Amino acid sequence: MKYSFALLIMMILGACGLATTRPKLEMTMAQTAFLAAKEVKAQTLAPGLFRKAEFYYLKAKSSYRRKYFNKAKQYAILSKKFSERAEFVSVRKQALDKI
Repeated sequence: MKYSFALLIMMILGACGLATTRPKLEMTMAQTAFLAAKEVKAQTLAPGLFRKAEFYYLKAKSSYRRKYFNKAKQYAILSKKFSERAEFVSVRKQALDKI
């Protein structure tokens, strides 16, 4: 009886880690946004924003590998935000240079 209760408690606590879903969509969107920013040379035209996007993207990948899915999702969202800003600034600077 004592062992079955302990086993039940261990199973319940072990299942808590499985309740979190993997942030596949967020990771994919962060990767796509980061690559799009890189494609328009945001690393040279918007280096501050691009550096932040890269930092959060690498943190998201690291957290995902370690199975910290909540943190990975937060970092992926931040990476996507900074990647999109860097891409916008880069495209805007390129357009203004042509004028």
